[in-house]
Amino acid sequence: MISTKIGLTPIQIIGTQRSGSNLLRLILNQSPKISAHHPPHILTVFYPILNKYGNLQRDDNFVKLIQDVCRLIETNPVKWDLELSRKEIFDSCRQRSLIEIFKVVYEMMAEKDGAIYWGCKSMANMNFYKDIESNGMKPYYIHLIRDGRDVASSFKKTLVGEKHVYHLANIWKKNFLKAQEVFRNVDPTRCLTIKYESLISDPMQVVGQLNTFLNLDLDESALSYFNSNESKITAAAGSMWSNLTAPIMANNTRKFLETLDMEEIEIFESVAGEILKENGYELHTHSHRKEFSQEEIQKFEAQNMKLKKDALDSGHLKVDIEFRIQRKALLEELNQI
Repeated sequence: MISTKIGLTPIQIIGTQRSGSNLLRLILNQSPKISAHHPPHILTVFYPILNKYGNLQRDDNFVKLIQDVCRLIETNPVKWDLELSRKEIFDSCRQRSLIEIFKVVYEMMAEKDGAIYWGCKSMANMNFYKDIESNGMKPYYIHLIRDGRDVASSFKKTLVGEKHVYHLANIWKKNFLKAQEVFRNVDPTRCLTIKYESLISDPMQVVGQLNTFLNLDLDESALSYFNSNESKITAAAGSMWSNLTAPIMANNTRKFLETLDMEEIEIFESVAGEILKENGYELHTHSHRKEFSQEEIQKFEAQNMKLKKDALDSGHLKVDIEFRIQRKALLEELNQI
């Protein structure tokens, strides 16, 4: 049975996916103090179906939840090098809750790695920050911000996520506002904001911020993350992570100007222009439009569904799909509980 150690502390990256969170995770993972493996998204998967497990004070229900969380980790596209003992997890949980299981499995991995921090880049965990804080974990939160139009551009090329810029703009805006809520309600000494553009243009300056924030001693060798085994197994799991075996691309910004047309840029800026400006991102259209008609939104929804289907049918995403076959089957099973 493991025991929670003083100093075994979480680091939670928050914001919107496709913002460089894997890059940041892999840099952090270069520190021997930090265990930061690819997340199976435990909380986002199980919170919506948690009521199906019934009263978790009953051993059988809690054991079933532990079993399914372990199965989710074991079918993650990027494998954890950890033998998950269901009994050890059960015995180590001090509370009967999903949050506690989440904490215990990450602590098990951190202890295996000999780390004092464990990092999670499941950015949507910010939606559960109140439960995380109530559990007593008190994470260090890193809000990673990237130009939302580049985020949208990146999502359009991946297997996961929404695909229409209207949906992506709303998600990016909502996530920014949620991250701001987290920062308003937790100890500011546990909050750090990093811009993706700064991370790639001046990575050592950001490494310095991380060292101060987390009491680390990372140096330039952290930027050789792309040679690590964790980078290689992550990159192998899908085209969306293929650049993780290469050095930082300092010019990987403003890609939306090449991949989005002006109508798409206008839609994004109509939805989230104020948030873009607040974060120092220059607008490229002059639209002051704030609302779309129901008819327009329905059209966007139809286009989004088609784009998502096209992604599933895309030949260049074959590896991404193959690495997710077991996970997809498990998620379908869980939703039928």
